[in-house]
Amino acid sequence: MQINKYFLSAFSAFFIWGFFSLALKPLHNYRSLDILFYRVFYATVLLLVINLFFRKEKIKKDLKVFNGFDRKEKTKILTLTILGGFLLVFNWFLFIYCVNHVSVQSASLAYLICPIITTVLAFFILNEQLSRWQWLSVFIFVISCAILSYGHIKDLAYSLIIAFSFALYLISQRKNNQFDRFVVLTIQLVIASIVLIPFFPVYKAATPVASLFWILITMIVVLFTIIPLFLNLFALKGMDSATVGVLMYTNPLINFFLAFFFYKENVNTMQIIAYVLILLAILIFNERYIFKKNCYLKH
Repeated sequence: MQINKYFLSAFSAFFIWGFFSLALKPLHNYRSLDILFYRVFYATVLLLVINLFFRKEKIKKDLKVFNGFDRKEKTKILTLTILGGFLLVFNWFLFIYCVNHVSVQSASLAYLICPIITTVLAFFILNEQLSRWQWLSVFIFVISCAILSYGHIKDLAYSLIIAFSFALYLISQRKNNQFDRFVVLTIQLVIASIVLIPFFPVYKAATPVASLFWILITMIVVLFTIIPLFLNLFALKGMDSATVGVLMYTNPLINFFLAFFFYKENVNTMQIIAYVLILLAILIFNERYIFKKNCYLKH
């Protein structure tokens, strides 16, 4: 496999995301909804600044493309963009809650199984085909989930809801791919902010005054949101999305490592067996990409 700047960019993005819990865990005394409020509002402002001051040409190009569509297509694009904003914020809230109030393992499991769930949903919703190897991996995945549900049904439930919400987000955005992804994300966060603003005065706790809170929120927005998104977007310029998808597993694997060795979360023999089965399912699911030669474009 040829390692180049695109590969390093994709790997760096998922490597950074893998350590997200280090910034979230110290905020466990704050309500998940408050963390979500400030993350969304803060990220929205920063993304607007980045796009309006540094990416004006991208915005003009996207506006020109949008104005060229008929009314029906415009309605479809707006619907998918708004739906994406709702799903993204819902997914963020669940992930924050899961890391701080359920377990890092369950949050990690969600993104470990997300690519498989995404492909299965795409089969039923978008009529995308699965190979026999991929169906075998789905079968193994179902067995592993059955094992994990024994005595840990709450953790598995959260993992599946997080995975399904992000999978639905990805599928909805596959039909909304005519525009720059960073511009679309900014619009979705603007929509999310508009939706959250009416709830902010009612449901927010007292405004945090501790410097640690604002330092960590800044880290979450800049280091764990904007920088990885830039790296991921850059990587997609020189790599196909399937190859980037394989690298996605770097994120949850680092999270599992932190859960077991840093946060000292308990794991029993049955869970270990289930995780091994999930890793086997991942290898089988991605066999065409893992063993494909020259996955990465030379540059």
